[in-house]
Amino acid sequence: MPDAYIFDSVRTPRGKGRPSGALHTLSPIDLGATVLSALDERTRFSRFEPEDVIFGCGDGVNDQGANIARSSVLHAGLPDTIPGSTVSRFCASGLDAVNSAAARVMAGQAELIVAGGVEMMSIIPIAGTGGPNGTDAIFNDEAHFTPLGEAADLLATLCGHSRADADAYAAASQARAADAWNERRFDRSIVPVHDVNGTLMLDRDEHVRPGTTIEDLAKLPAAFRTMGEKGGFDAIVRQRYPQVAKVAHVHTAGNSSGIVDGAAAMLVGTAEAGERLGLKPRARIRSFANAAMDPCLMLAAPADATRRCLARAGRTLDDIDLYEVNEAFASVVLHFMERTGVGHDRVNVNGGAIAMGHPIGATGVMLVGTLLDELERTGKESGVVTLCVGLGMGVATCIERVGLAS
Repeated sequence: MPDAYIFDSVRTPRGKGRPSGALHTLSPIDLGATVLSALDERTRFSRFEPEDVIFGCGDGVNDQGANIARSSVLHAGLPDTIPGSTVSRFCASGLDAVNSAAARVMAGQAELIVAGGVEMMSIIPIAGTGGPNGTDAIFNDEAHFTPLGEAADLLATLCGHSRADADAYAAASQARAADAWNERRFDRSIVPVHDVNGTLMLDRDEHVRPGTTIEDLAKLPAAFRTMGEKGGFDAIVRQRYPQVAKVAHVHTAGNSSGIVDGAAAMLVGTAEAGERLGLKPRARIRSFANAAMDPCLMLAAPADATRRCLARAGRTLDDIDLYEVNEAFASVVLHFMERTGVGHDRVNVNGGAIAMGHPIGATGVMLVGTLLDELERTGKESGVVTLCVGLGMGVATCIERVGLAS
């Protein structure tokens, strides 16, 4: 079975996902074309015409619809002989794109694929594609449908995470992200975004708030209390979890992931394809896995996905140097660390989505790139990326730097 190697990875900065955000006046295909063009400039992958460009997109509708990957290929001016396809698994869409590319390479069905993702949350809101969750009463009853924020508060309640715990984690994420930017740890992967006139739109993650303190965060109102108490979702989750006397609404805008715009792209292929392009592989995609759980609680599957992923790689949790656990909500990462015993010294060492934002379809690709850059910076060997997913799923991927595995 051929190995699937990562040759390079790029991402845009994350822009605030609102009309005042720096990227809001652009189109999703502008961001997609930006990362594809930058990756091609660095690797010249278009000379080899990859078998596919696979983009993750959480809400593929309107400007993000109709196969945003293929549209981005054409918008970037790449050869029209390069295909494109789009995958969606909510928050893990980008990581699924990476895993799909790796699977095809490992199966001998492709030699070179670009995996990427894009999401402009300032244009298409989360859950913008609709679906039965939230609208189909029968399905809602079957699944004990719960909005993401309510599920995060339920997870915190069941695990005993306090507001102070969540805010302390969030403050640490902000501090780590600020330090990473100040120390230029993201320089290798960041691609500045320009408009059609060449005007610089953004060259730095816009959502980071340096100097954020626990005291600052403590002043923010609970974001999902009204939804839970007046919207009836507290009663719904208590039906599913009768041991919960009262849901603790601990999550706020400050300890939940930021709503942002962004895109990323990564070149994955065989060693032979890299040789043709004159590229040295930076890492090997060792294994990947999915997991699923109760859709009402929904956000606790990353630990299970990670264990399954590592079992396939013949590794243990202690074998892995670094973890990128998507900071959808503070309680998600706190739960992961408690379930696995992995310390905060190995988790999200450069901050995460609470500080920098979570552009749904692109986040998984961004996290793999961030992990790879940090492994190289620190001389470490292996890492895992994992994300929780709406409707009760989790995805995980294990990578290893080439030539360093025992």
